[in-house]
Amino acid sequence: MRALGGVVSLVVGLVGTALANSAPPAPTGGAPAPWEPSVPLVRFAPQPGRWDSLPRVSKAAPTPWPAPAGCGTASMLGGAQLHPGDSAAYDTLIQDAAKRHRIDAALVKAVIRTESAFDQRAVSPAGAMGLMQLLPTTARRHGVRDVFAPRENVDAGCRHLRMLLDRYGGNERLALAAYNAGELRVDVAKNVPAIAETRDYVDRVLRYRAAYRARTR
Repeated sequence: MRALGGVVSLVVGLVGTALANSAPPAPTGGAPAPWEPSVPLVRFAPQPGRWDSLPRVSKAAPTPWPAPAGCGTASMLGGAQLHPGDSAAYDTLIQDAAKRHRIDAALVKAVIRTESAFDQRAVSPAGAMGLMQLLPTTARRHGVRDVFAPRENVDAGCRHLRMLLDRYGGNERLALAAYNAGELRVDVAKNVPAIAETRDYVDRVLRYRAAYRARTR
């Protein structure tokens, strides 16, 4: 038995030595070795029918610039960086979604201008995303799969706005206030809440809507 134990010890020692000699060299100078990732690897596997927690975006984003005064909602996005888009580029899908959900297309366009300045990749500090700045809860509510896809985003935003218009009997000011501040605050106030950002938001959207209507006359 002692002889057998000695053989086992010898084999274990030889295997350990071989493994140690075959291991990659230790990194030098503080840099990771080629086989060692410098950042943690994250794997994401979206499940059909569920919200994709990591939205798909283009790798090459344009150089960001601050939202200019009067273009986009600086009050909503704060110091967020916008990549302003071409407003005319979305006219067709805006008109399609507005017609499908029985909403004035000029109102939808005004909401998009106020929310994101037509930047389909805009993200607010609160986590609202895309052209119509959908929060993750709103996107889930309306079955959005890719929140940065313009057609999906605008369709869901119009569906949500239609729902709010129906909830408040077609009152655009209340529906817009709820789009900005949430239904609960509007329900409690029974009016546009006394929140400076929300009141500015409603006035700005309606002002932009009037301007878009004037252009089509």
